[in-house]
Amino acid sequence: MRRNILMQAAAVVHSALLCGSGAPAQSLSPSFSADVVSLDAGGARRGAAARLYVANHKARIEMAGASDGFFLSDTDAGTALFVRASRHLYVDARQSTLLTRIFVSVDPRGPCRQWQAAAATAGGPGSGEWHCELVERAGVDHHDIIEYRVLTPDGQANHGWIDATIDYPVKWQAADGTGFALENISLEVQPASLFSIPPDYRRLDPPALLERIKHSDVWAEPSK
Repeated sequence: MRRNILMQAAAVVHSALLCGSGAPAQSLSPSFSADVVSLDAGGARRGAAARLYVANHKARIEMAGASDGFFLSDTDAGTALFVRASRHLYVDARQSTLLTRIFVSVDPRGPCRQWQAAAATAGGPGSGEWHCELVERAGVDHHDIIEYRVLTPDGQANHGWIDATIDYPVKWQAADGTGFALENISLEVQPASLFSIPPDYRRLDPPALLERIKHSDVWAEPSK
């Protein structure tokens, strides 16, 4: 059954990646857009979760139904931010969404280094040492889909599928069976503006803001 699931994933990714591009699969660079869909415990599609844009190890994630903001992550810089467009603000994403910790550029030969770094950026449980165990790989017309068993420090056993053609995860299954997958992958150059923050936006630092409030007239010490 696992073999069938892996082959189905490879076939879906293969057809999606070829859509809208006349270049041979092996020459394509990891610059693309895709839909992120959520999956239930049985692997069935639950609905749209986000819109994803990827280029140069950077990702922009626009959550479904949340037009006021978006997430920006940079694998090389080790950052993950939430940008609030309407207020011209941005802040560290932390643990606000699992997607910034899953959908990052990875090394198909050993993706846990990048996943572990993304978890560390978010902080909290699961940000220690990760382990990836190769389960299976399937090739479909130059697309190498690799399945890993992903063990996190909190004892959870997840599964991640990576397309080695684009060095990117295309499916994630959590220990409870739920997960996410990419659909409608379109290989194309993405505008650099998608991954930059306008210069007039300012960074919001919640700890620093709290410290400023503590030293103001409006602060009241909690009751003992």
